[in-house]
Amino acid sequence: MNTKKLSFIILSFLTIINLKVKSQTIEANLNYFGFMDNREYARSFRYSQTIFGNRISPEVGLKLDSFNRFRIGFNALYEFGSQKNTFIDKIDPVIYYEHEKNNWQFFIGSFPRLNLVDNYPRGLIRDTLNYYRPNIEGMLVKYQTKKFKETVWLDWTSRQTANDKETFLFGFSGKYQPGIFFLSHYAFMFHNAGAGIPIPGDFLQDNGGLQAEIGMDLSRKTFLDSLTLSGGVMFSIERTRAISSSFDTPAGFVSNLYASYRKFSVQNTFYAGEGHHIIYGDSFYTSKSYDRIDLGYTPIKYKNLEGKFVFSYHIVDGALDNQQAFFLRYNISGKKDIRKKQ
Repeated sequence: MNTKKLSFIILSFLTIINLKVKSQTIEANLNYFGFMDNREYARSFRYSQTIFGNRISPEVGLKLDSFNRFRIGFNALYEFGSQKNTFIDKIDPVIYYEHEKNNWQFFIGSFPRLNLVDNYPRGLIRDTLNYYRPNIEGMLVKYQTKKFKETVWLDWTSRQTANDKETFLFGFSGKYQPGIFFLSHYAFMFHNAGAGIPIPGDFLQDNGGLQAEIGMDLSRKTFLDSLTLSGGVMFSIERTRAISSSFDTPAGFVSNLYASYRKFSVQNTFYAGEGHHIIYGDSFYTSKSYDRIDLGYTPIKYKNLEGKFVFSYHIVDGALDNQQAFFLRYNISGKKDIRKKQ
């Protein structure tokens, strides 16, 4: 983002702060995300890298009434060791409207994916989006009760120009849990259309996947803070329209186990079946068999601050890869009533 765009955002902040409108409240929020993710994937011939940096995302806005609010801000990334010689490597605008009433939530604009669409299985949507694409640019609808929730979203990733393609992500996810047992599902489709001026050899492409599971939540039945087990099916869909009129639909079995006690956690994810080519998915799922073990330790947990180590082991293609990560999140928010006194 250039200086003019940043100046526009700052000016918008000042405009909102100086508004004097009846029956409104100024709200502010600040989110910090620090991350170190060292990936040693050479043994399975996948891409090794170290992702090391931080993000800061301030927001300010107006709560118009009990159901409606507007927010404006930005999400800024700085990667440690950056050679760009700039204070910030990349700034994403945050501008959105939110409506929340009864069991419904609706968003439109550029809004954080955190706590909305950040829990997809890595086989479908890889976790690097948390580092490099923190916002959804589009719309989202969420319905939630005590036993059921469903989220539908549209993320517009590129608008069509003479040289740029039209691309977007469309997805939905949900969970039904009347008791110990639960049903969950995650699905999305990536639509990759052509540029305004056709590119030779480039064809319209649909690519995505779905994962559905049945499981048990035994957290209240044991001494552990959390214990869940689940298993189900994962399949992907892919079609290049000018080449084929039918979809390729490889499928397989997937299982998950998660347990935590105080500051410690363990998670195991296992997949067996056909290899997948999901553009936004984790590359480990191109193999026919894959097992991932995550060992977590959370030494920092205080009010709105949490710091966590995760040590991951990837068993794939007869090799053992490893990964070490540390995440630190801090979030603070506040509000001030600006209603005129009668």
